[in-house]
Amino acid sequence: MRAHGLLPRVESCNVFISAALRLKRPEISVSFFREMRRCRISPNVYTANMVLRAFCALGRVADAAKVLDEMPDRGIDRTVVSFNTLIAAYCKDHGGLEHALELKKKMEREELPPDEVTYNTLINGLCKEGRMQHANRMFSEMRVMRVTPNTVTYNTLIYGYVMLGDNGAASRVREEMVKNRVEPDIVTYNALILGLCQDGKIQKAEHLVQQLDRHKLEPNASTFSALIIGQCKVQNSERAFQLLNVMKKSGFHPNYDTYKTVISTFCKNKDFEGAVDVMKDLLDRCIAPDKLFLHEFFDDLSMAKKLHLAQDLQLADKGGRFIPAVYYTGDYRNKVEVKNTC
Repeated sequence: MRAHGLLPRVESCNVFISAALRLKRPEISVSFFREMRRCRISPNVYTANMVLRAFCALGRVADAAKVLDEMPDRGIDRTVVSFNTLIAAYCKDHGGLEHALELKKKMEREELPPDEVTYNTLINGLCKEGRMQHANRMFSEMRVMRVTPNTVTYNTLIYGYVMLGDNGAASRVREEMVKNRVEPDIVTYNALILGLCQDGKIQKAEHLVQQLDRHKLEPNASTFSALIIGQCKVQNSERAFQLLNVMKKSGFHPNYDTYKTVISTFCKNKDFEGAVDVMKDLLDRCIAPDKLFLHEFFDDLSMAKKLHLAQDLQLADKGGRFIPAVYYTGDYRNKVEVKNTC
């Protein structure tokens, strides 16, 4: 088209940029936007918002901020979506939370009222940094501004308290959630179950699991992982192993951290046969243990004079795909590289 002196309309350009984003190719969106500028095709607000998303997806937050700053100069009105996109990027960026809070003030100065996405994003950022007082102030402001807190809002606060070990506050948030007729979901229950399990309160956690059916909810991978953490917390490695198997039979895949926790608990209980069995399962799933964990595991076997158990492990690790041979020979304190491909 360009060779014949014809240029696409901005609406056609937007379709292309949108398609690239849907295909998770933000770099194509950015490249196409540059071509638009070279061809002097004026972007509109939809173009700018999509390019903001593209830069943020690429981790180029400074470039995204530049696009936001230039929008008025190009005759494009910034929207709540424009600000929300950059606020979310800053909240993900280490040390970017203060920039996100400043952006909220800026959008308010431009008479753009923050919506539930703005508040939820900032509350999440504050909770991740353990700034629960500030998160609660933001939550209170949200209601004053007549922006209705939703399930995501309450779940974020609950998880924030759980991460600080304040299960009492987490339960109170859930009570307020129910009082305000906001339906708890599986994420709500998983956070509360995790908090109780981290506290070693297994019976209370299991009681919450029993409530899931009443609310037409089903346990998922996070539910099982939390329960396994709880059993490991009280050093019940056998029950943790049972839950690991139930988790797999239910169609969920335990992650590396879950396996690591169970193996470590077996080792603490001096049940090295059990630890080796779980490690074999880990290898069967093509998950490579990290170097530090391998050192700890083989040190435990060595100190307990159980290195002979590693023979079964070596058979499972055909060809030393995940565990270098030096661990089996005992010369593993030298520098080794752990393979991580199946």
